[in-house]
Amino acid sequence: MADAANEPAIDAIASLVPATLRALYALEFAGRHLSPATLPRLIEAVASRNDDLDAALAASRATEWPERFQPVRDCLERAAGAAGEGIGGLLAAGEAPQPIVAAYRALRGYARGTEALYPMAAHLKSVSQFFLEPAMRDDAALLRRLATADTTRDGVGVMHVGGPSGTRGAFSLYVPETYDHGRPLPLVVAMHGGSGNGGGFLWSWVREARTRGLIVIAPTAIGSTWSLMEPEVDGPNIDRMVEEVAGQWSVDATRRLLTGMSDGGTFTYVLGLRDDCRFTHLAPLAAAFHPMMMTFASPDRVRGLPIHIVHGAQDWMFPPEMARNAERVLAQAGAAAVYREIADLSHTYPRDENGAILDWFLA
Repeated sequence: MADAANEPAIDAIASLVPATLRALYALEFAGRHLSPATLPRLIEAVASRNDDLDAALAASRATEWPERFQPVRDCLERAAGAAGEGIGGLLAAGEAPQPIVAAYRALRGYARGTEALYPMAAHLKSVSQFFLEPAMRDDAALLRRLATADTTRDGVGVMHVGGPSGTRGAFSLYVPETYDHGRPLPLVVAMHGGSGNGGGFLWSWVREARTRGLIVIAPTAIGSTWSLMEPEVDGPNIDRMVEEVAGQWSVDATRRLLTGMSDGGTFTYVLGLRDDCRFTHLAPLAAAFHPMMMTFASPDRVRGLPIHIVHGAQDWMFPPEMARNAERVLAQAGAAAVYREIADLSHTYPRDENGAILDWFLA
């Protein structure tokens, strides 16, 4: 009888999980390819991606779930709701007064959905695979190691430090569930773009961090964006975050990557070229760069510094010539600069580049 009582909830899970994952993948695809020119085609491409999600969510809400399944229900329904809102917002963006702004806003549903869904990675294989790099989703040893990790212990998983997710001046943190204090882990500090926050941007990196065993700090700027003209505002705050994390977890001092998107990428230059910077590698993406930045850089700091620049050939906010010039100026100053220009990338975050960045960083 107990099993029969559980069957409606099991059916709800079986419908809700794949529908939610399909919607999140659609939002991920849209986020990677979004631009003013591509928005109409993206709307067409995702137009049917929430049909089964709406139905699955409605069925779940109408189901009598057993009490012990309530935490599962909460995770899945919140994830499905956020993903559905994201798809719905994207579909409506074309009619908004500022379509591209409305589309960017709709894509925030991706971070809300993934954060709500993440606790299920410890219990459902398909969800665990979603939070892994594609090439490793069928790696039996990795899946087994993750499945046997104690996700309930303190100090692992996703945390928000200094306030709720997205609090100004605070940060979000991911520590792999497989963390072992005896093995120092590489650190990634990932800075959001001008309209974002660390709580959302963290989810641009959890997949890779969980796969490879990395600690990720995703700070939120003190102001509406990073203090590009006053690095003494946000810079020391980020240094304090790194010190706090390194004081509680075992961090590899020889592998510390500072990276960011748009304003976060520009602030990567601003902070990363300073003489007292302790980051070993820099990876600015879709960032602005001006040669004047070099007047504040220490020649000894820049010489030999590994810098991985990623930019879109279709970037409508910061033209790719800006990034090409950055690579040229930095190389002339002696930096070990690498430049990757992506033909179909506009001014958005290329999640599919994380793996290549980490291959370079961890080499």
